[in-house]
Order: sequence, then structure tokens, then C-alpha cells
Amino acid sequence: MSNLCWIRRDLRLHDHAALSSSLEDGETTLVFVFDPHILDKLKNKEDRRVTFIYQSLQEMEAELQKRGSSVIVKYGNPEEEIPKLAAELKVKNVYTNRDYEPYAKDRDTKVSKKLHSLNIGFKQFKDSVFFEKQEIQTGSGTIYKVFTPYKNKWLEKFESQGKIISNYECNLKNLRKFLNPESILSIDWYKKIGFIETLPLLSGGTKQALKRLKEFESIIDNYKTARDIPSIEGTSLLSVYIRHGNLSVRDMLRVGTVQRSDGGKTWVSEIVWRDFYQMILDAFPYVEKGPFKPEYAKIKWMGTNEDFAAWCEGRTGYPLVDAAMRCLNATGMMHNRLRMVVASFLCKTLLIDWQKGEKYFAETLLDYDLAANNGGWQWSSSTGCDAQPYFRIFNPYSQSTKFDPQGEFIRQWIPEIAHLSAKEIHQPDELKAPDYYRPIVSYETNRRRALLMYSVVKNK
Repeated sequence: MSNLCWIRRDLRLHDHAALSSSLEDGETTLVFVFDPHILDKLKNKEDRRVTFIYQSLQEMEAELQKRGSSVIVKYGNPEEEIPKLAAELKVKNVYTNRDYEPYAKDRDTKVSKKLHSLNIGFKQFKDSVFFEKQEIQTGSGTIYKVFTPYKNKWLEKFESQGKIISNYECNLKNLRKFLNPESILSIDWYKKIGFIETLPLLSGGTKQALKRLKEFESIIDNYKTARDIPSIEGTSLLSVYIRHGNLSVRDMLRVGTVQRSDGGKTWVSEIVWRDFYQMILDAFPYVEKGPFKPEYAKIKWMGTNEDFAAWCEGRTGYPLVDAAMRCLNATGMMHNRLRMVVASFLCKTLLIDWQKGEKYFAETLLDYDLAANNGGWQWSSSTGCDAQPYFRIFNPYSQSTKFDPQGEFIRQWIPEIAHLSAKEIHQPDELKAPDYYRPIVSYETNRRRALLMYSVVKNK
């Protein structure tokens, strides 16, 4: 008897909980399913994320072929494809890592039931987070809804277990020996799934991920302060690799715990934030469709569709916001500080529903992750758990002068104002920058309107 290991958002062959357990249990075959339920939602058939996944699978396939094995690739409903393949291969168990998104949980429940009817086991493992579900709870046994006490408990638990970071070793000698004639290296899977190869700025695969991780390790000491400056490479640029599982969360954590600097501690804190949002989505799945705080569903958003289009296209007349959005549209990437700036601007300056921004990010971000994206937007819009207070409204001009003081990032993405001085570029004069857009709204006027808009709901 043998096993089937179903890979999803864990595209690697190392430190992989499900794969490690499957290989330890017996001969293992790997399978990946291109899911129409997910792909059909992607409007752009030149979606960079599909190519990133494709590249990751190609790298995995090349490594497996060196060992006389392959990944079986399927296109179809996993509820049908996985049980069907498991039955054909006569496996005793299907192994996979847990996914905490509502669709994934429902899908896995249905797959499990079908496998059970075939007398095939379905074994799931914690892998994409360090602590999951009820592992971090309050003293009364409830889910934390505020980040800081959650983080303190997370760190306490981590310390209490001796800071042990498991490494799920994968004995690839136990892979089933076969070569797939329809592998990701043999045929054009882009054509089969209806997409066009579109190269992302960061290439998919574990080799690039590990290289990037090594580079980040050399600058992590400065991470606490450098991560806020979009014009320099002060962040890790690893989020896309952790999103698709080219790296494990444990790979990320090992770097942070080795470095005792403030930068290393800040990095670990970011990993804890990631666990927190996954936990919130898992425990309160309704946040996928609306605010964590139900009362904020009653907000009467006053912004216009025209202003939303201007925000999406980077023509609001606010340089830092426009530069950030143009960068996102061109690369699929956005600096974390800028995500907060543009999100606050959309909700509290343009007075537009945060869910429209969340959806736009979901369509464009290379590192899009439902839990993190949803959590970030609810934080910025003050509608989520442990969100910033509704009266905290980022001033786009002060954010610009503070985090891009010389206007270097702005110049890169808004060439029509690149000639302006460091002082002028944050709030361009119409006469000196005739080719640039005028501000589509008044920040001060709309700040007052935002406070009123939120307070009406808050005080009911």
C-alpha cells in the first residue's frame, strides 16, 4: 500500500509536515490540482500568480525527475479528482496540510467524506502556521481578539517549549518511482487551464526563496526601521514565497530567532501577526464577507465610483498614494507601509468601502493571502478585531514626507513630477507640475466627514 500527498499552498520538498509524514509512512505520490473554483475567479488570464505557481511546480518536477519521480498534475474539482486518483493508485491514505480559508475547509471536508466512503484515510497537518486553532487561548479558554496579548501568549508558549522549531525532514527516497508523461515540464498546462505565461517580478520556486532568505538575513538587524522606507530594500520580499509555501513558516522563524536584534524581534512579531490573522479567519469565518465588528456593516460610505477608479489607477493627485498604486499595478507588489497608507486613504479620505479595496488587492497582489489581506484591510478601516481607532486617519502628506522624505519612491513611479524638489514633490504645485493630477478630494474636508461617518455608527 502507498500514500498520496496532496500539495496546495506548500510548493516545496523540504520541511513539509504532510510530505514528511507520508514518506515516513510509505511510498508516496505527489499530486497538485489546478482548481477551477479558484482559477475562474481570476479575471486576468495573464495573472502573475499563476505563472509563479507554474514556475514553482516546474522546479519541484525537475527535482523529482532527478529521483525518478514526478508530480501528478490535474485540472478539475478536487472533490472529484483527489478521491478518483486515490482510488486509481489504491493508496491507503491521502496526506495534506491544513488550510484555514472557508472554501478550503469546506472542500477538504467533502474530500474527506468521499475518501472515507472508499475506505481511504485523510490525514491533515499543521504546517502553514506555527501555532493554530486553540493552541493560543486566553486564560478562560477563548480566542484572542486583540493582538498584543495574543502575541505575548504566543511568545510565552514558544519560550516554554524551549524555542524548538521542528524541521519536518522529507526522505525523498520513498517517492514512488514513475515519470509522468503529462508533467508540468512535458506539456503546456497554461493552455489546459486557460492562462498565459506572465513572468512575475520575483520568480517562483524554493531556490529563489532560499536565496532571498539568505539575503534578508544579512539586513535583518535594520528591519525595524528600514521596513518603513519604500525607496530602499529594507523588507524581506519573502511574503510571496511564504504565501505559496516555497518556504516554510519555520524557515522564516529560524532567521528571526537566531538574530537577537530589534530587527529580528520585529520580524518574529510579523510572523505572529500572520498566525493571528489565520487564527481569526479560522475561528470567525464570517470576516471573509464582512467586518469583524458587525456594527460597522452599517456605515454609509459616501465615496464615488469615479474616485475609486482614480485610486485604482494611481491618479488621485496624492503622490505617495498614486506611486504606490502604480507600483502595484505594474508589479503585483506593494510595500507594507504603503498598503496601510493607500488603505487608510481609500476608506477615510475617499470614504469608499474597504471591501472594494480588499477585492482590488485580491485581484492584483502577487502575495495575496485571504487572511492577511482581510485582516489588514479591516485594521486600516477600523472595522476588524484590534483595529486602529476609527479616528486615527493617516495624513497622506505627512506619511509621504516621513517615509519618502527625498521623494525617491515617488520619482520612480510618477515621472511627471520627478523634476520637483524634495520639498515640493509631496504636494505638487499646479504651475510647477502641469502634467500631474490635482487632488480629487480635500484631505481636511474629508477627514471631518470620515469622523462623522464613523461616529454615527459607533455612537448608535
